[in-house]
Amino acid sequence: MTNPKPAAPAKISAVLAQIKPGLVGTTAIVVAHEHTAPFVGSGRIEVLATPVMINLFEAAALAAIEQLLPSGHQSLGTHLDVSHTAATPVGLRVTARAEVVRIEGRTVTFRVEARDDFEQIGGGTHQRVVVSVARFDERVQRKVRGER
Repeated sequence: MTNPKPAAPAKISAVLAQIKPGLVGTTAIVVAHEHTAPFVGSGRIEVLATPVMINLFEAAALAAIEQLLPSGHQSLGTHLDVSHTAATPVGLRVTARAEVVRIEGRTVTFRVEARDDFEQIGGGTHQRVVVSVARFDERVQRKVRGER
């Protein structure tokens, strides 16, 4: 009896077939102490920390596309070019939005923005690359073992 050949990895065009410009994802939080600059170590004023805003951008991008990727694939953040332009105090809601604007090969580019209850507080672009989880994990495990 012969062993069946392992399935060939899906072609990237098939993996990304459902990802189209215009897809939108959102996420929101109410700013609490654990979201502030002093808590995360990025400043001393009790306002939304820039690293938390960036996390919201990534979460919104995931909400836009992750559920459309086939089993065994996920996206990983690779690039951010954002500005944090207004402070948001504890107690206000912040909503982040990510819209797919371009797909090139395995890279998905998003336009991102964040708003609080009063105004836009930040925005820019974010890129994610779609990977095979198995192949990505193989590479990580080589590093864990100290291999190049």
